[in-house]
This record gives sequence, C-alpha cells and structure tokens, in this order.
Amino acid sequence: METNRFLITVASSLVLSFIFIPPSNAQTKSADLTSRKEADRLRVIERERLRSLVDADLATANRLHADDFELINPRGGTLSKQQYLRDIASGDLNYLEWEPGEIRVRLYRKSAVIRYQARLRISVKGSPGRNVRFWHTDLYEKRKGQWQIVWSHATQIND
Repeated sequence: METNRFLITVASSLVLSFIFIPPSNAQTKSADLTSRKEADRLRVIERERLRSLVDADLATANRLHADDFELINPRGGTLSKQQYLRDIASGDLNYLEWEPGEIRVRLYRKSAVIRYQARLRISVKGSPGRNVRFWHTDLYEKRKGQWQIVWSHATQIND
C-alpha cells in the first residue's frame, strides 16, 4: 500500500511539473525573436504605405489598405478606402512629405496596433503645402497572410 501511495505521489508530481513548468529560455527567446521580426515587418510595411501615399502610388496603397479601411482625420471626419484613395489620386489630398518618428508596435496574434508621431507637409485642394505634426494610431490585421491597415486615426499636435 505504501509503495502504491509513493508511486501515485511521484507520478502526480511529474504530471503537475509538466503542466506548470514555464517555457524554456530557448522557447521564450524564439517567441521574442519572432515577435521582434513581425514588429519590424510592420514598421517596414507602414513606411512603404506612407511612401505610397506621398508618391500617389495607388497600386501599392490599394494593396496595403483593407477594403473596409476607415480613416478618422484630425478634424474628426471619416473617409473610406475608396474616398481616401480617390482624394489622393485627384490631388485633393497631396502628401508632400511624411516623416514618421519611432513606430511603436503592439502585436496581438493576427492584429497589431502601431503608434507614432509624424511630421507632414500637406496640400489640401490645391492649398499651399503646410507643415503639421500628428499622432497616428493605426490598426493592422493579417488577412490571407498579408498585413493590411484597417483603421487609422490622426490627431494634430499643436505646438
């Protein structure tokens, strides 16, 4: 009886130790490296998106913006993907420069939130370009293996 009780105790301890053992350092480091690579990938994609908007490269912009994309502009108005890219194509919205600062990334499996400050020079409906600074907060989702921006919100920074 004592032998059985001893074996049950040892077996239970082994099972519990496998359940509650934290991942090894190698597993943690691998996950951290994967997360860092994915965050870096998102930073590259965001810079590519900004470049496409400055260059009015609509093919690239179309690929990087989800079909259900929505922008909340600094005045609180909303634009769909179609409205936003139409305004860029027509020149009504002309990004002359767009320089992001440090892009911070938070990953959540198949979605990510990025945030950064940026310095822009913008012309709206033919107005002379004006220099502005904005905070940007963007939501990306991974769809069919590709990251696409779904929501974007810009807030003007008044110096």
